[in-house]
Amino acid sequence: QVQLVESGGGLVQPGGSLRLSCAASGFSFSGYVMSWYRQAPGKERELVATISRDGEKKGYADSVKGRFIISRDNAKRTAYLQVSSLQPEDTAVYYCHAVALVNSYWGQGTQVTVSS
Repeated sequence: QVQLVESGGGLVQPGGSLRLSCAASGFSFSGYVMSWYRQAPGKERELVATISRDGEKKGYADSVKGRFIISRDNAKRTAYLQVSSLQPEDTAVYYCHAVALVNSYWGQGTQVTVSS
């Protein structure tokens, strides 16, 4: 059974940090490009960051460059998103996504709320 399980979200004050995790099972994790998306209330889901299968190539949305870092550990079958210098506009449900050829999987999401 394919699963992507996000964790690490929560309530954080502006300027704070969190480390989001996405644990994968049921498919060949190292063969998949991993991405993090987010969706704020009333807005469309947007791509935040992407990492290649070997972890060498990374890409970020302009809105998070310099503040977020995507990484992966293929041995642990886990992708991460380190989110720093958080602002209220970063409040959203964060989803991880795995894609390879015709296969595409989503996690259930983890809520990040930035508020004082």
